[in-house]
Amino acid sequence: MAAPPFLLKPSFACMPQLPFPGALSARGVSAVIPGVVFAVLSAVFSPSPVQAAGDVQAGRASFQSKCASCHKVGPSARASFGPHLNGLFGRRAGSTTDYAYSAAMKGSGIVWSTDTLRAFLHAPGKVVPDNKMRFWGIGSEREIDNLLTYLQTFQSAAR
Repeated sequence: MAAPPFLLKPSFACMPQLPFPGALSARGVSAVIPGVVFAVLSAVFSPSPVQAAGDVQAGRASFQSKCASCHKVGPSARASFGPHLNGLFGRRAGSTTDYAYSAAMKGSGIVWSTDTLRAFLHAPGKVVPDNKMRFWGIGSEREIDNLLTYLQTFQSAAR
């Protein structure tokens, strides 16, 4: 598995090499600025480590078969047997107001991210013991990637 982009060392090959440490004259600074701008823009616009690399349609199929009986997504989603999953990434576990969470989930301190959701979807009872969700987990990393990619499409649907 390749390292996520945020763990890779940045490349400054585009920056000029200075002959010695004190060589930053006015001309030297103006020669370095474009390289610094490029490095900053590359970091800002590179793929986010929060995004899973899955297939949206396969994730939709997984959601329909494994999650939709309890959870809802989309503009009209409301809590039912489980909480709605709109705007899930970055949300604190147990924090929507339209669902009665277990004490374990409310007290877990988890903020949902790709990593925390991946662990939870793989083994919910190990990540949050005594939670109310009766789901054994998903063993396939690819299926979890697909599901997370699908759920990310509902980030802007948060209420």
